[in-house]
Amino acid sequence: MRLTSAQAQTIQNTVNRVLGVPNRVRLFGSRVDDTLSGGDIDLLIETEAVLPNRAEALCRLHGALIMAMGDRKMDILLKDARTAEAPIFEIARRTGVLL
Repeated sequence: MRLTSAQAQTIQNTVNRVLGVPNRVRLFGSRVDDTLSGGDIDLLIETEAVLPNRAEALCRLHGALIMAMGDRKMDILLKDARTAEAPIFEIARRTGVLL
């Protein structure tokens, strides 16, 4: 995994603060492969809670993560209890690393 333990902790702390509900954060994509270099930070954030406004929560998460991590390219998938299952979620779970 090409994130430091401090970066992983910053991501988890930021997600916890913004969502305020129990969650799981997975890093997936190229940053999981130690043999590669560069690449954006791909995150799957899942919660069993129902988020009143998932789009707003996603925007707040993205902004807070940019503020905490610096100006980095990030792709964030957010799945709450009402989000329909999709193939990308399964791929992220199967190939990702739980932070």
